[in-house]
Parts: sequence; structure tokens; C-alpha cells
Amino acid sequence: MDFQGLNNPSNQTQQQIATPVYIQEKKKTGSVRKIFWGITVGFSALVNIFLFLMLIGIVMFFVTGQRDTLMEDIIREGPIGTKIAVVSIEGTIYSEQAENVYRQLKAAEKNEQVKAVIVCVDSPGGTVSASDQIYHEILKFRERTQKHVIAFMQGTAASGGYYASVACEKIMAEPTVITGSIGVISSYFVLQNLLEDKLGVQPVVIKSGEKKDWPSSYRAPTEAEIQYINDKLIKPTLEIFVNVVAKGREKSLSLSEVKDLADGSIFGAKEAMDRKLIDDIGYLDDAINLVKSLAGIGDAQVIQYKRPFSLGSLLGVESKQNLFKLDKNMLYELGTPQTLFLWSAF
Repeated sequence: MDFQGLNNPSNQTQQQIATPVYIQEKKKTGSVRKIFWGITVGFSALVNIFLFLMLIGIVMFFVTGQRDTLMEDIIREGPIGTKIAVVSIEGTIYSEQAENVYRQLKAAEKNEQVKAVIVCVDSPGGTVSASDQIYHEILKFRERTQKHVIAFMQGTAASGGYYASVACEKIMAEPTVITGSIGVISSYFVLQNLLEDKLGVQPVVIKSGEKKDWPSSYRAPTEAEIQYINDKLIKPTLEIFVNVVAKGREKSLSLSEVKDLADGSIFGAKEAMDRKLIDDIGYLDDAINLVKSLAGIGDAQVIQYKRPFSLGSLLGVESKQNLFKLDKNMLYELGTPQTLFLWSAF
């Protein structure tokens, strides 16, 4: 057996020196790998968080839409330099509808390519305040821009819908329209039997004067209370309605003639035209031709303002979010008379 290798000091020294070098390199390699995977995992986590937040943003955009953004939807082709804008009043008129009309009119005012406006009305009316706001916004738009504005009635354009229409210089209606209903309505719920007989709840009212709670949802109204509401709310509001119609239709109707029509009656298109509540009967293309003639323009692109697509509106989130929410505000509304320019056929 050869013991030279064992006894050779140089061999031992080489082995002792080589071993630590190997271990050091292995430790360095392991550390580099840990740092690499740490950076990779951290970067991946940041990317996933970013993508998650972006996904939430996209979902919220499609659910809620952009409140103040309106898109132009082309409904009749034509030269882009000359446009006719269709401003829509649809459904029951509340403050949200009035705000929507305001935004549409502002968009038409800012666009120099818009030469005339058609206010398309399909509404049975709504609150007095919102109907009056729309009426005044149309008048102010006409005054500021000097652009021609006509009303085009579709389906139902009654009460507050007609109130808004008379702010336009001409009114055209489809042959099947229901309009008129010049009048005021006020209603509320009497909860006395429900509270006292069914639920055993006894309301307590402390008031500073006899008329402070007239009429009250806690008891059936007296004749004096009904007369009080009629004198304080119904008659003054009806007078406003009559004067607005007389002013808007002054070339066709006198004040006394409007008063004769202000009994809440509804009219079809032909009868409304016979009674001079409208100027003409036709369809959308006829309304387009009428406003072109008034504005002295030839061919034009007809656009309609719409809010961007919203998943919330598709699913009815915006309209249903408070549907089953019963709070003190809803109880107040149920028990308080609301004065409305509304054709109520139920």
C-alpha cells in the first residue's frame, strides 16, 4: 500500500483549501436563487394587485357609467358639419330627469355644429318642480343660443310632459299620442287603520297650531282640510300651469280658452290639434323636416344624446337600489301630499 499520498503535506493542504471554496460557491448560488425568486414573487404579486384594481375599476365603470358624459348616437345620416340634436324626455319626470335634460341641452349648446334641436317627449308628467325646471331650461337655451327648438310627442306627452313641450316654438305629435291633462293632482296615504287597528300603534302629534299637520296621514281628512289643500296647493299651481300654456300657445289660444281646457282632460292627436294644443301631426322624419325649414338648413346629421353603456342600467341597479329601502324619508313621502303635473290613470 502506498502511504505517500496520506503522508504528503501538499495533498492535505490542497484538500483543506478546496473544500471551503466549494461550500462558499454553493452558498452564493443559493442566495442568488432566493433573491431571484423573491424578486419574481414580489413583482408577480404587484402585477396581480394592479390587475385586480384595474379589473375593479373596469367593473365599476360598466356598472355605474360616467355620470356627466354623453355620447352622440347617429339616428339619421348626414353631413357632420350640420347637426340636429334630439333631446329626450322619457318616463316620469323627477329631478333626475330634469338634470338629464339640462346636460343634453348643455351638450347641444356647446356643439357649434348643432343648428337646431328636437325635444322628444314621451312622458305622463311628474313633479311640479322638475317639470317647471325643464320648461325653463328649454326657454333659457332658446334665448342664449337663438337656435330653433320644436317638441315632438311620442306615446304619451301629458300633464308635465305637455308643460315642458310648450316651451318650444312648435309642437308636433305622432298620430297615436295621448296629450293634454292640463291640471294638478295631489295624493297621499291615510295610515290610521293600519297603524291603530292592525299594528296597535297610536301616533302622537304635538303641534303649534291647528293647521300645522293638515292633512295628516294619521287620520282621514276633514272637509276643511281638503279645502285648505285645494286653496293652498291645487289652485295656485293650476294657475301657473294655465299661464305657462297660454304664454307658450299665445299665437293659437287665449287665456280663457286654456282655462276651459284645464280640467285634466286627455286628448288624442287629432283632437289636440283641433283644440290648438299642438301644431301638426306626423312622425320623426316630419319633425326633422319641420325644424330644418325653421332653421333654414338643408341636409343634416341627426343625433341623439345617450349616456355610455352601463351594466348598472342594464340590470336596473340605479332604479332598483332604493326599491325596497324603507326609511323615514320614504315614510314622509308616503304620508305627505305631493303636488304633481301627472296624468294618473291608475
